[in-house]
Amino acid sequence: MENHEFVDEKAKGAPNWMTTFADLMSLLMCFFVLLLSYSVMDVEKFKHIAGSMKKAFGVQSEVMLEDIPKGTSVIATEFSPGKPEPTPIQSVQQLTTENEQRDLQTQKTESDVAKTNLKLKETLEHLLKSEIDNELIELEMLGQQLIIRLNERGSFPSGSSFLQPRFKPVLTTIAEQLARIPGQISVSGHSDDLHVSNELHANNWELSSKRANAVLQTLLGSSHLNSNRLHIAAYADTKPLLPNTSQQNRAKNRRVEIAISQGSAVELQPSQSF
Repeated sequence: MENHEFVDEKAKGAPNWMTTFADLMSLLMCFFVLLLSYSVMDVEKFKHIAGSMKKAFGVQSEVMLEDIPKGTSVIATEFSPGKPEPTPIQSVQQLTTENEQRDLQTQKTESDVAKTNLKLKETLEHLLKSEIDNELIELEMLGQQLIIRLNERGSFPSGSSFLQPRFKPVLTTIAEQLARIPGQISVSGHSDDLHVSNELHANNWELSSKRANAVLQTLLGSSHLNSNRLHIAAYADTKPLLPNTSQQNRAKNRRVEIAISQGSAVELQPSQSF
């Protein structure tokens, strides 16, 4: 029987190729360490890469829970519940601020005033149709103001403040209608730019003032108008309707106006000459 000697392989050491492999790994490690030492760390990019690696390798973080996880209600997260209160009335009303209420009241008042003045204008147009057709009287709406314009040709002789008797019934009709509506009444006299000087009127101011006063006294004496509602004004030639450039224009400017004011009037601008 032959004797076989067993040789211990471990005693011989590592194979020759292992030395070369170890040297290569050492060199590679040094190479990457040098690359890392020369590089600049981008924190945001590192976090992004780390997060991607965490998802790729399934790295989990430990989360401490103080309560058992529960389901979340979409209604509870999206809507805030309110305390129900009974509605005292069956109808739904909209609340308005004080300014809005004042604006609504103002708009309603202006609308009512416009309707009242328009109705008065239509009534006077019917009652004074003959005088309007003959251009003795003119009616005009200026904003919240109704103007009754009495032309000189029908009411006063030229250069005089004596009210013609045939015109008094016209003023009586006007006064009766004015007594039926509210508002302040202004009677104003106007003249042209031609100088007036006689024993009764020293200038156009006196002429326009006395004409306005004659109309006002007739209005007070022919109806139940409250005198507190009336006031008088004289403007002479300071507020012409038309430029005083012709005889026709001057005749238009010689007038007495009765203005019924229940709101803001529109400023009347002189027109162009004809």
